[in-house]
This record gives sequence, C-alpha cells and structure tokens, in this order.
Amino acid sequence: MHGKKAAAAASAGEARESALVIGRGLSYAHMGSDRPLIGETIGHMFERVAKTHPDNEAIVYLPTGVRWTYREFYEICRRAAKSFMALGVRKGDRVAVWATNHPEWVVAQFSTSLVGAILVTVNPAYKTHELEYGLKNSEAQTLVLVPRFKSSQYAEMINHVAPEIKESKPGAVASRTLPLLRNVILIGGERLPGMFAWEDFMSLGAEISDEELDARTDECDFDDVINVQYTSGTTGLPKGASLTHHNILNNAHFVAETMHFTDADRLCIPVPLYHCFGMVLSTLLCATHGAAMVFPCEYFDPLLVLEGVEKERCTALHGVPTMFIAELEHPEFKRFDLQSLRTGVMAGAPCPIELMKRVNGEMNLTEITIGYGETEASPIVTQTLARDTLERRTETVGPPIPHTELKVVDPATGKTAPIGVQGEICARGYQIMRGYYNNDKATNEAIDEAGWLHTGDIGLMRPDGAFKITGRIKDMIIRGGENIYPREIEEFLYSNPKIRDAQVIGVPDRKMGEEICVWIQLKEGERATEDEIKEWCKGRIAHYKIPRYVKFVSEFPMTVTGKIQKFKMREISIKELGLEDVAKIKTA
Repeated sequence: MHGKKAAAAASAGEARESALVIGRGLSYAHMGSDRPLIGETIGHMFERVAKTHPDNEAIVYLPTGVRWTYREFYEICRRAAKSFMALGVRKGDRVAVWATNHPEWVVAQFSTSLVGAILVTVNPAYKTHELEYGLKNSEAQTLVLVPRFKSSQYAEMINHVAPEIKESKPGAVASRTLPLLRNVILIGGERLPGMFAWEDFMSLGAEISDEELDARTDECDFDDVINVQYTSGTTGLPKGASLTHHNILNNAHFVAETMHFTDADRLCIPVPLYHCFGMVLSTLLCATHGAAMVFPCEYFDPLLVLEGVEKERCTALHGVPTMFIAELEHPEFKRFDLQSLRTGVMAGAPCPIELMKRVNGEMNLTEITIGYGETEASPIVTQTLARDTLERRTETVGPPIPHTELKVVDPATGKTAPIGVQGEICARGYQIMRGYYNNDKATNEAIDEAGWLHTGDIGLMRPDGAFKITGRIKDMIIRGGENIYPREIEEFLYSNPKIRDAQVIGVPDRKMGEEICVWIQLKEGERATEDEIKEWCKGRIAHYKIPRYVKFVSEFPMTVTGKIQKFKMREISIKELGLEDVAKIKTA
C-alpha cells in the first residue's frame, strides 16, 4: 500500500519542476504550484487529520513505551487545551516550553494551537541568564519544563531566576524578575512547590466544555502568530522569530509533499523539538499527512536512533549532517537492518558530498532530500527533489519549494546577480516570519521594503534553477585580497580517506589579513600530522587555499541542534595560536 501511495505522491512531486520560472540571465527563481496553500489554522488541520486517520499511530516514544493513535493524541491535546483555558491562558498569551524531547512537549505544541496561545521554544542548553532573557523578551505567562536534564537542574534554575515560585501557590506565581509569569508546569511525576505536576495540570480543564474549546479554536486565524522561535545567535542575544499558523503549517506540508510523504510513513525524529527542524519539519510535518512520529530517544544518541529505525520499520529519518556521520561511524552500524528507510531531510548545515553518497548507499535513504533555509523562513526555502540525480542532490540545495521566490544579490549593491555569480541569497514567500518579537530594528535589518528576507548566506543559482550554498557572509575568509569560501575547502578535505569531518575558519594574520585554519576529525583508528595534511593538499587545490594551521580534534563546539559554532572555533584558535594582539588590529 505504501509503495502505491509513495508512487502517486512522487508523480505529483515530479510535476513540480514544470512550475519553475527562472529569470532571464539573472539569479531569480520562482516555484509555482498547482497545489494551493493551506488556508486553515493548525488546530483545524489537526482536527481534520485526526478524523481522517484516527487509527494511525501518531506518537511512538520508545524511552517509555508511549503509543498514541491520532484519535488518542487529539483527545489528549484537547484535554491539555482545556486545562490551559482553566489556567486563564488566552488567545495570544505566551506558553514557553523548556524541555528535551518528550510526548508532553508535542502535547504542549498542538494543544496551544487549539487555544490560540503562542508557543515559545526555549533552548535546553540555556542557563539562568539566557532563560531570564528569553522569558522576559517573550513575555511568557506560562512555563512548561522538565525537572532536570543531565547536569542541568531546570527546576533549580527557574527558582533561581524567580525565587518567589517556591512561596507561591501553583497558578499564582508573582515574581519581581518575571512579572508576567503566572503558571509553571512540571513534566514528569514530581511535585515541587509553586508548580503544577503534569498529571494535576491535565485534570484542571474538566469543567471546560467541548463547546467552549471549539469556540476558542474557531476564534483563531491562520495569520495569527502561533510560535516564537529563538534563533541561536552567534553574536549578541538570541532573537525570537514570530511565526504564524500559515507560515509553519504550509512549510511542513510542502516539505512533506516533496519527500513524497503519505499517511503510511513513519518518521524517526532524533532532532530536538525546540528547534524548527523538530517541531515544524518533524512533528507538524507528520501531522499534516497523518504519519507516525517515532522518537527513539530523549536527546540524540546514534545507537538508539539505529535501534529505533530497525524496530519501528521507519521509512524516513531526519538529521543534521553530524548526526548522520555519527550513525554511519557507530561501531555497531552494520548490524542494523535499515531497508525500511526511503526518505528524509538532511538540513541545518551544509551536507558534504561524500556523506550524501554514504547515506544513499549504506542507509538505503535513496530519496533523502536536502533542505535549506533558516528559522526566520519557517524554516525551508529550497529542497532537492526526492528523485533528483545524485549530482543535483549532493552539489545543490535544490530549487525553491512551491510558492517561494529566491534570488541572489550583490551584497555591495543589492542588485540581482547574473546566473552562476555568487552573492547573498534572499527569499520571499508565505513562510517569511512576521518579524522578530519585540525587536523592530532587527526585523527591518533582516527583511527589506520589498519583503525579501536577507539570509546572510553566500551562494549561487545554476542555470537549472537549483541553488548552491558556498558559505556565510561572516564566514568568508579574505586572505591577501582573495575571497575564500570555507565550504569549498571542506568539500575537498572530505575526499581524504583518513578524514571523518573538517571545518574551516579564518584567523587573523598581520601580513595577509586572514589565514586559513582547519579543525579535523580523523576516522577511528587513523593517524595524521599537520605536515601530512598540507602535503596532501599541494597540487590538488590552489596554494592560497591550503590551510596555514591544522588542528586535530575529537569534537567541534556545537549547538544543541548539531550546528557547528565556528565563532567559538575562531575564539579558541586565536587564543591557542597566540593571535590575540593581531585580532585587536582595527581595519577599515
């Protein structure tokens, strides 16, 4: 059955390319579609799918054995929605979630959409300073959290930020630091002073009628902001991207369509829910098609992912490149049967060509797609087609997804660049955020008067309308007047049989302005020296692209979502290489 459904979905997806319009000689592309945008709220979509596919599995949470069908999941979310109403949560109020991957996280996501509350995602890596900033900036009235995760004591941290919680009655928090915060809800079985235990919270809405909840759901409009996603900024404080029902529901739907997704699919979800990749491209994506959401672990563990795929016969797998590398390189990788896999999305960071080839061949992900975008775009703006050639799926991030425009502009002039010429990638369409929450200045810097989102990414458009990302504007290395794009050198280094992963950064240099520094992870059991790597590069790439500095590491500094933090690599390298004085030299 699944094969027939996937084939039907594939034929629809392949027709998509005929809707691609390319500018005459200019780097502009628009993907039209014969499939209209969805003009409904997440709550109404959820109700429709739950009635259409009531017996399909919706949530499979392997750490605790939770299994809910769509009928059960919808009813659980309605109970939670009524409980939020009983707490006084109104349309437009902010409900923050600070937790790792749990079924309750997904319940909070969908139940808030039923009552029109704005879900605020809080990074599980946050400490007290960042937590206080996020809750203040978002003006959150309710916080849902887990008691602890690894060494992070979440309950202790929120009590540190708002010590009045311990002296308050649940539902009546009065904090000087967080004056809007009223409710704190604890996932798990614990009961702490001033906080609702999840089980107690779920019983609060018993007196709220179905008619009252339905009336609240009907009050919502698809252009209402429903989610504030805090971007993991590399400099300064995080900014909250305000996303609407229309933004994220359509993005999830059309990414699923490009994957040839159907209600028979089962998606393995190892990516964190607090990020767009988890809550839009995973949970919401499954819900748009009545597919199963399979959670193999509370946080990423490559062995548990492989076990989950095999046990649940998952047909799809999501992840950032570093996750796929960890799965492929796991010592027990070869004992797992992954033949059920077919599709998925790899996104969040550039995908090395050699990695894509291994994922296709060794993990049976023959239709895996590459997605490109950012939180401010809900998050996807381009996606390779499931049946693209290997070359197109490894060397580009694909054409725009349906109902989306893309262009490449000269960063200096703002003019649209000719086809094949590098510049800044800009996107326009239904998925562009409403703006940054409580930050008009940053909004106006990101979105221009014509509605184009400036991504800060450097790339080019090919004659076939597919886009290629070559780096970040801020990551570009200028060495002696030569513009050097780290991605190009990284792709080259991946072809060295000893190298597992390589990340290139620029470090200050008194003579050349900047020099190339590479951090290298070797494959297990391999050894190499700095001179060996440099010698291997000679004659294969231009002399000015050969790294001046080589550092061997076991891991890279990363965000919770697996994005490599090059700004931290730069800071560490400057200190280790004794370049602090050079870094202080001011330039025009």
